[in-house]
Amino acid sequence: MKGTGRSAIVLAGGRSLRMGADKAVLPWDGLTVLESMVARLARAFQDVVVVAAPNQELARLSPTTRVIRDAEPFQGPVKALYLGLSTIGTDVAFACACDMPFLDAALAAWLCDVSAGRDAAMPMVAGRLQVLHAAYRTSCLRVLDAMVQRGERALHRVGSALDARLVDEDELRRHDPELLSFFNVNTPQDYARARRIAAATRA
Repeated sequence: MKGTGRSAIVLAGGRSLRMGADKAVLPWDGLTVLESMVARLARAFQDVVVVAAPNQELARLSPTTRVIRDAEPFQGPVKALYLGLSTIGTDVAFACACDMPFLDAALAAWLCDVSAGRDAAMPMVAGRLQVLHAAYRTSCLRVLDAMVQRGERALHRVGSALDARLVDEDELRRHDPELLSFFNVNTPQDYARARRIAAATRA
């Protein structure tokens, strides 16, 4: 029996090919991007899990953060989400990538709340389903396990297989007017832009 409350899962074990360096350890506001994200999530979630590659360096994560390591590197987000979701002690988790420096933990918690009665709550931003900024219930494990067994690694296919509540931009903007929570730093150009946005916000 899973407990009440919310968990958070951060997928950190990707290849970061477009960045050319591990995105999780990019410097951010005196921490790394991953450390900053985990610190914010820890204020809104009772359980924070980081899914990482076998030998991946993760710097100074909080002692209360649980790190789950895949047996093999670079198995993709389907396997990583399955591993994270199968270890949580609650019935619902917010899951995200490790490259979202403006992640809004309150929005993440709200997505968990509105997933009640469904398998998931998935934002739709700019016409794209945001499967790595979404809430998943443990009822998703059966679908994720089947995808792992078939060797599927593309997580975007999970949306059509779940009973998901789709969350449109109007709803999202009530919590995050600029939708900055969805900003990814996939490339050096993205990272530079994120730093400019952060500097402008502090000014």
